[in-house]
Amino acid sequence: MTGVRAETDPSVPTSVVDIRGLYTVFCTDGVDALIHKDLNLAIERGELLAIVGGSGSGKTTLLRLMLGLEAPMRGSVNVLGSPAVDLSGSGAASRVGMLFQHGALYSAFTVLENIAFPLRELKSLPDDLVRDAVMVKLQMVGLDPAHAHKMPADLSGGMVKRVALARALIMDPPLLLLDEPTAGLDPDRSDAFCSLLRSLHQELGLTVVMVTHDLDTIYEISTRVAVVADKHVIVDAAPKEVIQFDHPFVREFFLGGRGLRAQELLRLHPHTG
Repeated sequence: MTGVRAETDPSVPTSVVDIRGLYTVFCTDGVDALIHKDLNLAIERGELLAIVGGSGSGKTTLLRLMLGLEAPMRGSVNVLGSPAVDLSGSGAASRVGMLFQHGALYSAFTVLENIAFPLRELKSLPDDLVRDAVMVKLQMVGLDPAHAHKMPADLSGGMVKRVALARALIMDPPLLLLDEPTAGLDPDRSDAFCSLLRSLHQELGLTVVMVTHDLDTIYEISTRVAVVADKHVIVDAAPKEVIQFDHPFVREFFLGGRGLRAQELLRLHPHTG
């Protein structure tokens, strides 16, 4: 599979994700909890958006809504020009790729079988074509072909992330969703993974949405940050503009000790903000 650059694909709308008037409610032990209230967010083609927010603010829930795994109580979540719930059926992987926080590889499958899984689900491609596609994606994420026959238990944390990324990209989706992509990685592996994401974002013309609490990752690769607090997006702008927004969560998250160190990274790499 050669892949199509999303930025030149006429089937990909300019607004890849469009969330309007979103209300999300969860019921726990018979008690309704309002997670999102009148939340609005638009993500344009080619962006690399970071979503941040406190615990329980519904960041990962937003990814699940974009995947069509959850339905809004009220409002709309449109992805690639259609309601996100329509993506939850067959063929969804060809439109949206998902990298889960801990990789979510199938422990009983080899690396090759894990990456090939979405293609196998099509039940229409010959084995040699599937294998070739997997090898291309392995190379794309910086892994040697020799890793194809290893089991997930034999991989380092950084390798697990790369295999999971290869699987998310196997169908050449124009939209990639990431849940805490650098969680569990040491600083060197985190930096290497960020460099890989930045490279793939540019080379493939991907639109990328990531939930992360890692400030270094935010400043290193995001083009825009959406802050979720008080049940909606309180600010949505380039990183250097977000840190100037006057709100308790923004001050605590971006202007604490780690935040000040990450701002130095922004100063050294002004292209990210």
